[in-house]
Amino acid sequence: MAGIIAVGVLLPLVYLLIRAFGASTEMLTNVIFRIRNLRLLANTLLLAGSVLALDVLIALPLAYLSVRCKVVARRFITLMGVLPLAMPGYIMAYALLGLGGYNGTFQAWFGWTFPRISGFGGSLIVLTICTFPYLYLNLRTALLGLDQSIEEASRSLGHDAKSTFIKVILPQLKPALLAGGLLICLHVIGDFGTVSLMRFETFSYALYLQYISAYDRIYAAWLALMLLGLTTGALVLEYRLLKQAIYHRLGRGVAKAKTYLDLGPWTVPAYIFIFFLLLISIVLPVSSIGFWLNEVAVGSLMGDLMDAFWNSVRASAPAAVLTTILAIPLAYIGVRYQTKLSGPIERVAYLGYATPPLAFALALVFFSLYVSTALYQTLLLLIIAYSLHFLAEAIGPVRSALYQAPPELEEAAQSLGYSSIKSFFKVTLPLLRGGMVAATSLVFLSAMKELSITFLLSPIGFDTLALKVWSYTGEAMFAEAAPFALAIMLFSSLFVGFVFSKEWKKS
Repeated sequence: MAGIIAVGVLLPLVYLLIRAFGASTEMLTNVIFRIRNLRLLANTLLLAGSVLALDVLIALPLAYLSVRCKVVARRFITLMGVLPLAMPGYIMAYALLGLGGYNGTFQAWFGWTFPRISGFGGSLIVLTICTFPYLYLNLRTALLGLDQSIEEASRSLGHDAKSTFIKVILPQLKPALLAGGLLICLHVIGDFGTVSLMRFETFSYALYLQYISAYDRIYAAWLALMLLGLTTGALVLEYRLLKQAIYHRLGRGVAKAKTYLDLGPWTVPAYIFIFFLLLISIVLPVSSIGFWLNEVAVGSLMGDLMDAFWNSVRASAPAAVLTTILAIPLAYIGVRYQTKLSGPIERVAYLGYATPPLAFALALVFFSLYVSTALYQTLLLLIIAYSLHFLAEAIGPVRSALYQAPPELEEAAQSLGYSSIKSFFKVTLPLLRGGMVAATSLVFLSAMKELSITFLLSPIGFDTLALKVWSYTGEAMFAEAAPFALAIMLFSSLFVGFVFSKEWKKS
């Protein structure tokens, strides 16, 4: 069963390769060595690198302030570091675009026209705000786990707070920086909603333009492969940077009471930094959505809103259940039957997640048109695409639950005459209920926000909340997009609440 699931993830990608190389040598040369590809590569890498740099400048001081320094409202700062996760990139792009321009939020409030930000600058601002929580959470967790006695030893040797941070703390944060940085790079490289609304050409945006205009299958396939190549490069780089590094303690040590650093002359700059971040990442986007919501008769859009919400649920709910079911055999062989074959099979699921959504969706488009045209642009194909793409998200919670389920219980059931399959369903499966609920919830919320896969694979006339926001914003109909944006934001806050409920306990 696990093997069949792995094949299901790989088949569309294999067919993408077949389509990409299904051309003459001359045509391949013209497709691969276009000057435009170098420009797309430069734009994509520039955006990813710039977002990562700004995220480090935001997340690192914010994590250090919330964990190690004497600050007021520590829990609120933690919440502020997580809350932007409630806004997908295309929602943040919508909010930022709605602030400027003629009759925009700034013009209505202050009487002057704020130039509408777009292109590289707009993409950089939006993606930085949306992705810094990934790095913040990794750094905060790492800082909470660091042994403060190491810092005390450094200070006893004559190093001040700045020197201790650079020479002692920062090297210990390398795994967290790399893990968060990898997530950010994968997110930026695969992003479609933000760059399409901001009109900034990256590989994802070029792939979208190619799909809706000329629909050159060979070039589209190569753009998808180039996207996949960038994500693979990010994964390999992260692995090599962490290879053979040791960061764990050699002994258990002695537990130390938490001590917080006095900010001294840095107190005022620290609170200015927190206020500015709050204003940019939360206050302005929410205010923009609220302003445009006031400008539209919500009742006139209520029918469309309910239809879009129902369509989102109709696709996301079955996908969440299916994904959890598929995750069980993969997690089971990974925990209970660790062999040379089980590891690679389980890891294939992560390939589907690491593949940029637009490239993954395009692979399924090619595959469905080749295997069964009846499957193309059906709700079933959309559900399958969600399941295969978000499979990695479901494996984690199920695997965690499996680690807590004693294998001896299954052995005892088998000794009483139950078959291995029956003992699993009777004994182990009930113990996985918590992990399965968490996995289903996580995939459901992720699928509700997904734009790229929905755009390429949804049936004709099948509008979800995400598609409504994206299409209205693309036409500068900010008021009409507001109810749909608010619905996604409120729904996404459920996930943020789940994350923050755990983070709150650590504060």
